Amino acid sequence: MITIKKSQSVDWLLPFSRSELRNAMEAMLSAIGHSGKDVEINLVDDATIADLNASFLQCDGPTNILSFPASDDGSTQGIGWLALSMDTLERECLLYGQERAEHALRLIAHGTLHLAGYDHGEEMFALTDVALDAGIATLH
Repeated sequence: MITIKKSQSVDWLLPFSRSELRNAMEAMLSAIGHSGKDVEINLVDDATIADLNASFLQCDGPTNILSFPASDDGSTQGIGWLALSMDTLERECLLYGQERAEHALRLIAHGTLHLAGYDHGEEMFALTDVALDAGIATLH
């Protein structure tokens, strides 16, 4: 199951609906071999993600996305949860001239691959593209 939560301090700034995001996420999970896994996506503001970044990674300031893998005890179907800063997403789209839907799905795919156990490298970057293409295909 794909669960989407939105902080009260955040406007829904994505150019697609919750159901479209769920469909895109299901397609991305399938593309990386994790079909049917549970993931929670939390849409947050910069203050919230900065707090999470400091608490869990001892890093200062906001970032675009954070991944929190599920426990390894096998007790759930979930692979974890994501926190996506809508403030940072919006800022990066303006700074880099990126289209919001594609950039949001790229960040979510990247975070999901971290949940699935991948670290930065060629394999992860290639799988990010595979997942992104699958997610974008559901929006058209």
